[in-house]
Amino acid sequence: MTSSSKPATQIRVLLAEDQTMLREALAGLLDLEPDITVVAQASNGLEALKLIRLHTPDVIVTDIEMPEKTGLELAADLKQSGSKARVIILTTFARPGYLRRALDAGARGYLLKERPASELAEAIRRVHSGLRAVDPALAAEAWSADEDPLSDRERQILQRASNGRSSADIAAELRLSEGTVRNYLSEAIAKLGAANRVDAARIARTRGWL
Repeated sequence: MTSSSKPATQIRVLLAEDQTMLREALAGLLDLEPDITVVAQASNGLEALKLIRLHTPDVIVTDIEMPEKTGLELAADLKQSGSKARVIILTTFARPGYLRRALDAGARGYLLKERPASELAEAIRRVHSGLRAVDPALAAEAWSADEDPLSDRERQILQRASNGRSSADIAAELRLSEGTVRNYLSEAIAKLGAANRVDAARIARTRGWL
């Protein structure tokens, strides 16, 4: 069925993915579904927020790692604002730490990019109807995994430090003193039992905490 012959009642979807080829391929596949219409596409988290306000989609399908704002930050912003849009995380990260953070941020679905497109369409329908769409095996693993020891601020600073940002740069961006930034990094390193900030970032990423 072509989009021109679709029924009037549609599930309106926004795609947020920084890989253009993948995003456009997903949009093309989803638009083949009789009850789903992709109303907008975003290449980063900030653009996604603007387009969500403009198009009021029912469901947002977003990657985790994107420029400007991550998919988890996007989900948290929507939860805090009281948005009725439901979020599905579509990612390569099959890590329980990421899943737990996604659910805590308000996401209703968590799918892996390796799964067939038909599963994404079905997940969109489930989430739109008020249900969850999470891989059962990954969900079971998530609730038996270690708790994330990092605070939001520690994670925020460690993320920036892992990208090569200096303490001075991070302090200026977050409006903190350099000493405060260094203290947060020291706390994160200690909590993770790491040798330094690089090692801390590696451990946190492996566990899905960063």
